[in-house]
Formats: sequence, C-alpha cells, structure tokens
Amino acid sequence: MTNNTSRRRFLKESTLGIAAAAVPAELFPLSASVRAQENRAKTTVPNPNSKIGLAVIGTGGRAKSHLAYFQKDPRVTILYIVDPDPKRLDSKLIDSIAETQNGLKPKAVADMRNALDDNAVDAITCATTNHWHALTGIWALQAGKHAYLEKPISHNIYEGLALEAAVKKYKKVIQTGTQCRSNPANIEAVAFVQSGGIGEVKFARGLCYKRRKAIGALGKYPVPKGIDYNLWSGPAPIIDPVTRPNFHYDWHWQRLYGNGDLGNQGPHQTDIARWHLGLDRFPNAILTYGGRLGYDKENPDKNNPNYVDAGDTANTEITVYDYGDKCIVFETRGLQTLPLTIPKAKPDDKLAGASIGVIVYGSKGYLVQSAYERSAAYDLDGNLIKKFEGGSDASHYKNFIEAVMAGDPSKVTAPARCGSLSAAMSHLGNISYYLGEKNKVSVAEVKTALKQIKCLDDIEATVDRTEVHLKTSGVDLTKTPLSMGTLLQYDSTANKFTGEAAAAANEMLTREYRKPFVVPKPEEV
Repeated sequence: MTNNTSRRRFLKESTLGIAAAAVPAELFPLSASVRAQENRAKTTVPNPNSKIGLAVIGTGGRAKSHLAYFQKDPRVTILYIVDPDPKRLDSKLIDSIAETQNGLKPKAVADMRNALDDNAVDAITCATTNHWHALTGIWALQAGKHAYLEKPISHNIYEGLALEAAVKKYKKVIQTGTQCRSNPANIEAVAFVQSGGIGEVKFARGLCYKRRKAIGALGKYPVPKGIDYNLWSGPAPIIDPVTRPNFHYDWHWQRLYGNGDLGNQGPHQTDIARWHLGLDRFPNAILTYGGRLGYDKENPDKNNPNYVDAGDTANTEITVYDYGDKCIVFETRGLQTLPLTIPKAKPDDKLAGASIGVIVYGSKGYLVQSAYERSAAYDLDGNLIKKFEGGSDASHYKNFIEAVMAGDPSKVTAPARCGSLSAAMSHLGNISYYLGEKNKVSVAEVKTALKQIKCLDDIEATVDRTEVHLKTSGVDLTKTPLSMGTLLQYDSTANKFTGEAAAAANEMLTREYRKPFVVPKPEEV
C-alpha cells in the first residue's frame, strides 16, 4: 500500500468528502507506524545529484530564519510551508520562495501530515509552538524524514527521551536548533577552556537578562478567525476562549504551550554551560526560586485594581543545578537590568559582561560568552587573554544539510541527546518552581532554603543581586514576595525523581495528550 493509495482511500471513505488539508485533524489520524513501514523502502541517503525536498513547519520568526537560509542552499528545494493559520500562508511568502526555485511554488497546507505523507519530502524543519516540537520530530522520523527542531525540542522531559529513542530506532537525523554548537567562536572557546585555558572549571552561570513586557490581562479572547485551532492546540488541551490577548508568540508565557524564558532562551545558554563543563548528564538535584513579578506596574487598565497578567510562567527565575562535582546556575530576568560582569572587569570592556550569555568560572580566570558568535577569556584580574569570534545560523543549517546528505545522525553538532538534556534543564527548573509557586517567602528564607542544595556559587550574593534588581524595578517583595521552589532529586538511570517531592514531581515528567496528538513513550516510538 502506498501513501497516495492510503490518502485516496481515506478521501473516498470520508463522509466529509473535502480536501485533506481541510479535514479536522482528529478525523485524519495518519498511522505513524504504517507511515514508517511504508517509508523504510526510501533511500536513507538522498541521491547526491538530486535536491533535498524540504517542508518548513511554522512561519514565525525562527521559521523565517530557516527560510532565509534554505532558499539559498542549492541542495534544497522547499516543497511545503505548513501553518494552521492561513493568514500566515499568504501568496507573497509563497511567491518569494518560488522566485528562488525557478518558479516552483511550495504547497501551503495547514496540517503537517500532508507533507509527511509525501515521499518527495526528505526532511522537515520545525519552528512551531514548543508543545508541538517533540511530536513533529517523532512523526517526521517515523515517516522516514530527517528533522531540524527548534529549541526546546521538548515540552517536558519524557518527550526529549522519546526523541532520543526515535533517533536510535529510525536512524534519521535530528538537529537541535541550538546554533551556538556550530559557531567557530564557541567551538574554539570550549576547546580553550577544556584544555585548561582558565584553569580548572567546575562552575558556570547562564544568563537570560531579556526585557519582557507584560502580555496583557488574563481574560477571555476569541480564537482569531480562520485558524485551525484544533491543529494549533495539537497535544495540548483545547482552551476556548483563549486567555491571552495576543494569540501568536505570547503562548511562550503560558505553561500549557511554552516554558517561559527558562525554556525559550535558556536552552541556548544552559547548553553552552554544559558544553564548557563537559556535562553530558542530568543534574543530581535542582532548586528554583523566583516569580512573575513587576507586571502590576504595567497594568494597561488603570481602572482595574484586580489586573492579572495573562502569563503564568516566571519572569524572574534562578535555578541551581547540582551535578555533584560541578554546578550550573541559570538566572532569568524579564525586567530591565544591566549585564552581569566578571569581578575586576574594566569599566569600558563590553566583552567582560553578558546579558544573554554564559560566564564560566575557572581557577585561573573566566570565559564570557556575550553573544552567540563571540566569547572572551580573562585572567583573575580582569585582563583580556583571548577573544573568540565567528559564526552564524547558517553554520548550523549547513551542518544539518550535510548530515542529511550523508544519512548520518552522528554528523550533527547538536543531536537529539544534546537537545534533550538542555531542554530538560529548563523543565527541571520549572518543575521545582511550579511545585513551590505558592510557597511565598522572604529573602532571608530564600537564603535559608538554598542551603539544602550543594552549590559552587556564592548563593547569598546571587540572592542579594536579585533582590536589588527587583527593588530597582519597583517590586515590593513584602507585597509580592518570591516563591521558593521545591528541592528535587533526580535519578538519571531510572529517569524519574526520588525523595520527598518525587510523587508530585514525577507527574510533571509528561502530560495528558489529546488523541491523535499523543507523544509516544520512549519505549513505544
């Protein structure tokens, strides 16, 4: 049975009798296992004399970056553009792609399964909402395709483990969208650190000091007209009416779909921190404190004293990751703040600090990654030792295409394992926060609670810096106090939490899925 035969049979038997692209997703549950069996006959390695047929899933900001590169790569033909919002599949977008493909227009479809069901498609790129990333990747691999998945590649920990299992089973390529892994600046900087350039390294700090404004009042808003909301919601429950005023992008700050900035921006920096420290494993223990603070000052409705921002993820979040012999701390700040600099930094040295980056602390100096394509090493007195520069998103996309052409998952710089671990750090930090969200405490109590976890940071100094930052932003911590998360212990062999909070934490390793949008368990991919 071919895919085309399967499609024709479905359309013939369907009582709707309409085009497949318009069939509600729950009525069109293409069998991933059947699709995988049918596609195993496909050549694993594309013919070097032919082009890679590509489907780009999603049309937002990151997808536009995908399109900007792949339209120019002579080895690629874009065959599909996928988005459940027809307003994003406008003719200008399609025509602009056709201009770079000798007039060949990609098909615009709402349902990615139409693209996955086409044997002309060899690979997909995914820049959807976070809650769709893992299932998109698994469906793609099961259909015999390779996949480029934007970070975080999972919405929860088990989804990442399922992707790892899928790569092992189907022998297809997954590239995680943590493009820093392909930038020469980072490759050289990591080699420098790991060769002893700043001495012994056991501690790194990831930073997301990224201004995020309030997203508007929590309320009841209609789903924008024309959107296939069933497809958009996919693995998540259907919430209608919508509770945020801006439908697109602001889903990042609602935990049903996004993971806050710890999960949005964080996987870039936690990934680099792990890389520098040589950590290819889960942490032993995790503890988070923070809150969604300061947005009462941005109340657009001054006549509403009960204003509540529609976001439910933290905009101030500090997580400690204990690896036993090593440690990572990640700091998220969504309110306005200055970069963090190394001790004894020269006042005019812009390379000695970072807002969105990583600081690695060594026994003989520091390594500061201040941009995706720029890092600098310093001695303990703040003197510049060496600069590392170079790279762009193109390096990462090129690496993906080369791995696809070779049919070799080992050739990518950010494989599924890499993406799974870096996304998991976000999930672990958020789980600690969510479990302790109602545990409102004073700054002194935060410091006391942090003594539960082994940390190589100056914990009290980091708490003090956070307190000053919030007060500077007008946050009164006596009225809107910090939340103290729950200490979590993680067993990476069993892939589950242990200890006092294990029962509640283990429930958050995965989620309830809507059929047919079910992410399979790792052992069932």
